[in-house]
Amino acid sequence: MTDLTAILLLVIFATLVATGARHWRIPAPSLLVVGGVLIGLLPWLRNVQVAPEVISVVVLPPLLYASAEEIPWRELRMVWRPVTVLAFGLVLATAAAVGAVAAAVTPLSPTMALVLGAVLASTDPVAVTALGRKIALPPRIQVLVQSESLFNDATSLVLFKVAVGSAIAVHAVALPAAGGQFLILGGGGALVGGAVAAVVALIRRRTEDPILETVIALVTPYASYVLAEDVHASGVTAVVVAGVVLGSTGHKLTNATIRLQVHAVYGTVVFLLESVVFALIGLELPALVRQLNADENTWPLGVLAVAGTVIAVRMLGVLPLSAVMQRRRGNGTVTWRIPAVVSWAGTRGVMPLAAALTIPLAADDGSPLPHRALVLVLTTGVVVFTLVLQGFTLAPVVRWSRIALEPEHTAREEARARAGLAKAGLSCLDELEAAEAAPTALIDQLRRGLLARLDQADADQDDNTTPASWASATTYRALRRTVIAAESTQLQRLYADHHISDTTRRRLQRSLDLEEAGLGED
Repeated sequence: MTDLTAILLLVIFATLVATGARHWRIPAPSLLVVGGVLIGLLPWLRNVQVAPEVISVVVLPPLLYASAEEIPWRELRMVWRPVTVLAFGLVLATAAAVGAVAAAVTPLSPTMALVLGAVLASTDPVAVTALGRKIALPPRIQVLVQSESLFNDATSLVLFKVAVGSAIAVHAVALPAAGGQFLILGGGGALVGGAVAAVVALIRRRTEDPILETVIALVTPYASYVLAEDVHASGVTAVVVAGVVLGSTGHKLTNATIRLQVHAVYGTVVFLLESVVFALIGLELPALVRQLNADENTWPLGVLAVAGTVIAVRMLGVLPLSAVMQRRRGNGTVTWRIPAVVSWAGTRGVMPLAAALTIPLAADDGSPLPHRALVLVLTTGVVVFTLVLQGFTLAPVVRWSRIALEPEHTAREEARARAGLAKAGLSCLDELEAAEAAPTALIDQLRRGLLARLDQADADQDDNTTPASWASATTYRALRRTVIAAESTQLQRLYADHHISDTTRRRLQRSLDLEEAGLGED
């Protein structure tokens, strides 16, 4: 079997499993990992090995960018304090605890145990976003979990580089040097990401070609990552910053047709990459286990000990922080429900695997790096463990905590927003009628549709009524676009005034885009 055939079969397998997961309403990453492990256990399957560049350069940038685009800037500003504490303090505590446990229960040396701790110190944004996409968490909690998983990677990456430097060098890396390295990685990555976002925004404001816009959207994460890595900054941070900036302003840069096309293409790319990469994690574990030495056969105990440590440290870190924040906000009773969900959402995934694969094969003196294969097995094992355990149980934990938004809540919020948009459209029609800027018959036709929508009736027949002539059809489309523009403005005003969530804004904006695209071209 050629490599091309293997890749094609992997894509088909991952697509089928992910489609089944959606049909059965279970987390796709968890099912893909389980399926990958089962396939990897087949005796006639050759060892699956993935080059580090494939994951870190080809797969990660678009997935990180897609996750960052979903974070609204307004909600991010509201949770920056806990995100900062979790992204620094909890990462450092997790790395130290995992390193200590790994050194005690596995053959790893203290330096290699610290490498493992740094690899597993941060939650994974790709896994967290994929697992939480179908769970109706309150916006503040959803943004907190996603933001932490995105921004703690810079801390984890610096720790990883310091730990690897200590493992392969004859002398330890000084703390001041580590602090300077962090500033270069994190700060430099943020600057590169912001610069790329500014350039992309400038180009998109002057572009109305859907194909060119799609190409720009696909190239942006790769450009951010590669440029940052070329200047020895954090490519991950650059992609995250570019995604957050453009995600908050992207709706202002393009029209409805372009937004719909870019959304469809990017959704397809993200679906394929997510499906393949989680299947690869499962496939790699059996192959990595076969490479272990005789003294490393106790790896299952190591996986359980390290995974338990990761989960326990997260709970012990999140619970006190949540209690302090609830007290500061003046809540009378401290609730365990929110920290329980935040703790259980801290899965590991693609990022730790990508980092572990970049561990050098040899030390500076040319000798083989001891127990490198064991670090890879422990990393992959913990990733599989958390994706399966926490992935399959996250939805029940959210239901048990009773903090998930009920469908009725979302429906009421969306209904109120739709009523506000209809009123904005009616006001626009009144202004056009007063200025005699459009035929009265067409204004009345649109008004009937908006009034019907305002009364929660089916307005399809009125909205889709075919105008009497081709000339009136052109006028009708232009008039409807004017009304849609007024509704879009009102939608952004409702969001800016904190009347609706970002999820509702995105859903209604997509409805307006579909309606505008359905009008066709003049």
